[in-house]
Formats: sequence, structure tokens, C-alpha cells
Amino acid sequence: MGQKVNPYGFRLGITTDWKSRWFEERHYREFVVEDWKIRDYLMTQLEAAAVSRIEVERTRDRLRVDIHTARPGIVIGRRGSEADRLKKKLEEITGLQNRIQLNIQEIKQPELDAALIAQGICDQLVRRVAFRRAMKRAIQTVQKAGAQGIKVQCSGRLGGSEMSRKEQYREGRVPLHTLRADIDYGFREARTTSGRVGVKVWIYKGDILPYKVSIEDKITREAAMAVGETSGQSGPRRLITAGGGRRKADFGAPGEDAYATPNGATPDGELLDDLLLDDEDAVASPPVAVPADDATEDVAEDVVEDPVADLLPAAPTEPDDLERQLAKDEEMERQNRHQHHEAPHFRKESD
Repeated sequence: MGQKVNPYGFRLGITTDWKSRWFEERHYREFVVEDWKIRDYLMTQLEAAAVSRIEVERTRDRLRVDIHTARPGIVIGRRGSEADRLKKKLEEITGLQNRIQLNIQEIKQPELDAALIAQGICDQLVRRVAFRRAMKRAIQTVQKAGAQGIKVQCSGRLGGSEMSRKEQYREGRVPLHTLRADIDYGFREARTTSGRVGVKVWIYKGDILPYKVSIEDKITREAAMAVGETSGQSGPRRLITAGGGRRKADFGAPGEDAYATPNGATPDGELLDDLLLDDEDAVASPPVAVPADDATEDVAEDVVEDPVADLLPAAPTEPDDLERQLAKDEEMERQNRHQHHEAPHFRKESD
């Protein structure tokens, strides 16, 4: 009871992937130390580059290092000079000449990265900003970015006090015990004049449901099966937010034709690519462009999936065996929830 676990390692292999991807039996210890040296050197050299994480992937004779940063310009340098310098140093550490691939990947939303949020709080603590103000400012930034929950914890000599303590703030939901929850975790240390202050950040972005199939994957598999090819593997896991999305006022009430005009007909002579699909009115059909002289009754049956629909939550698909089993389990749990099983009472025999 009360033992803490790293949210990243707790979900490793379920909703998160390894940061070091390789397998070795003979030189396992050397490779582990090598990975640590690579990360330690890069994090030391790129303190101002807002580096979130470093991933290492090894093949038989090559090494690939992925640097996820919010400031790729600092990592690359002028005309790639900084990247070349880092690459040469990595060749000295690993002993692999001209066999290292350095990839710099930009983080599109640094406001939703827990490691960068923790680093931002540490930078403010070093500049002697009040720790409560820094924590609350980080919470507001993450909430404005669209996160469903955030928890921030600072521990150490807060405010320069003699006794170290912990203080934390939380907004929204942070379900740490839910394995399907997409929780980003970050930890950084602030080196202040009174000692080190540890900062931990948990950000809840939604649920990852692997059995939810998006419309694009379903269309691709159906089209492949129609021409006699294999359906192939499904795409990456889709992030399903718990909100469910809001219905736009232009689409009318549920059950009505989203693209019907007031007289009940679909507009003629326009491509259906310009129409935005809602999550409840989406129809899984191949893209079809309808000319102006076609019948209006056939237009409502063939709807084209718009690229903007990727930003919306996944549309409900046909329930598969797993979904039926989950629904059945939920129904059984709902029925047994109100049944109280009491232990039998035995009467005490009187003399």
C-alpha cells in the first residue's frame, strides 16, 4: 500500500512503447551503459533546447538516435553545425564510424508534454519565482491546450524553508490506475540556491482504445477486399477522448439527414468533399464525386470522408466480439452492483 509506480513503466507494452529498442544477449551490459551515456551527453549539451525524450534504436550495424524537442533550430544549429558536432561525439562514445543516424523530431504541442512542463517549472524556480505561482501557471497552460486533467507536485525546500515538504495541485481527472488512460509523465530537478527541488507532472490526455476502428481503416480494408487483396494490418491506435465531441448546429438533430436542404433534397452540382462529416452521420463509403446532372437521391447515399474528419472523434463502428463482451461484462456488473451478500448470522445457544 502506498507504493508509487512510474506511469510510463506501468503501461509499458500496453499503451506506451520502449525508449530503447534493441536486443542483445552477449553485450547487453555494454549497450545499457552506452544508452545511458548517449542520453546523459545529449541532455547536458541541449539544456536550452527543450528536449523531452531521447529514443535509441539499434540494428545489426547501425544506431539511430531520435531527439524529440520543441526547439529543433537550436539542436540543428546554423547550417547543421550543431548536429554534426553531436553526431561526431556520439561516434566517439559508441565507436561506430559513419553508422549513426541522428533524427531531430519537433514536438507540435509542447503545452501537452509533461517533461517540458516540468522543465518550465524548474526554470521558473531557478529564477526565484514563487513555486505556487509557477505550478498554477503551468496548470492553466495545460488546461488551455485541451488536456482533460493535470497534476503537479513539487518536493524539496520550497521557498527556501529549512524543512523540506511536498505540495501538489490537481485539476480535472488523472486516472493513474487505468491502463488504457493516456497519461504523460515527466520529472525534472531544479537546482536552486537552497538545494534541489523535484518537480513531477502528470497529464491525462484521454483513453487509448485499441479495439476502436477508425473510418479510414475500415474503408481501406473494405476497398482492398473488394478488389481481392488482403486487408492488411490495422493502423496505429487511435486516441479516443472521453468528451465525445459536440454536435454542430448546422447538422440538425440526430437521425436527420445532415446534408439535406429545407425542401428535403441534397444540393446539386457540388462535390461532397467540401462537406464536413460529423461523428454520428459519417458513412463508410469510397470517395465519390457527383456531377450536377446526377439524380439527387443517389447523392445522400454516397458521402465522401473529409480530411478534417480526422480531427474529430472516431465514428461508432459495427460492434465486434470484444465490444460485445465488454458490454456484456458491464451489464452483469450493473446487475450485481445492488445485490448485497451478507454473511450468515448464527444464534448463540443459551445454556
